[in-house]
Amino acid sequence: MRHLFIVNPAAGKRGTTARLEAQLGMLSFPHKVVYTEREGDAQRFAQEAVQAGEPVRIYACGGDGTLNEVVNGAAGWDHAAVTNVPKGTGNDFLKIFGPDYRKLFYDLEALATGPQTPFDLIDCNGRLGIDVVCAGVDARIAADVHRYKDWQLVSGMGAYVLALIENVFFKGIARPMTVHMGKIRWENRPASLLCVCNGRHYGGGFMPVGEAMPDDGVLDMLLVRRVSLFTFLRLVGKYARGLYKQFPELIFDCHGREVSFSAQKPITVVVDGEIMRDTAFTVRLSEKKVNFFYPAGASYQV
Repeated sequence: MRHLFIVNPAAGKRGTTARLEAQLGMLSFPHKVVYTEREGDAQRFAQEAVQAGEPVRIYACGGDGTLNEVVNGAAGWDHAAVTNVPKGTGNDFLKIFGPDYRKLFYDLEALATGPQTPFDLIDCNGRLGIDVVCAGVDARIAADVHRYKDWQLVSGMGAYVLALIENVFFKGIARPMTVHMGKIRWENRPASLLCVCNGRHYGGGFMPVGEAMPDDGVLDMLLVRRVSLFTFLRLVGKYARGLYKQFPELIFDCHGREVSFSAQKPITVVVDGEIMRDTAFTVRLSEKKVNFFYPAGASYQV
């Protein structure tokens, strides 16, 4: 069994790369370490590893974006398995393993010998995701956070607050969209957001569908209709805690395998933190799966 650590030096706070390197230097098993320099490197490293044909475990050392690239490189290969060493600031997908996920997944010796399970994947216009796909005000906020992070004297939380104010208070919450989701036919009407869950967490603290499972062959989808600013502020906390069933008049849910949506103007969509823009999207359960490994004793069950 080969072990490949793909390290994103840009992920996480200052000093995280040095601390990880210290741990890697003490590992008892043979392994290889490579470093990303630009977008796409993690996917390329993963593809090269699986195409070698030998059993391999690939460690995405970074945030959700690094994991997403590794998943896209290793999906569909039975002899490959992936995991996430939580070097990023968010690591939303790993939160399905409980509040101690950072401690669990930084125990690299336990991680290397842990079990693996085939996880479902989301296909969004050909891009694979393992966690959550979102479209709407939440996606626009996430996209604008990256722009504000480039500003001097603006922290990560400050960038989020600025993006939130811009999109909620000035640009407006809802946009016209046509959404076909199970029996729901939403024809060119304002919608606040749409999310498709394979995992349970996104956006640093949102858990819209607490019962979502990454291995049940089902995508859990929510469509939030147009809401006023007052209703949005009242609703967002409960939406974040997975209480969507309390608001059937505002939030439509569907548990299936596919949703399509479109608009006259480009829609901002976020797939595991990766940003896409187009006027039409089809999001479906992928035919591919990815083997995901985790420390013995850890559980992602609800």
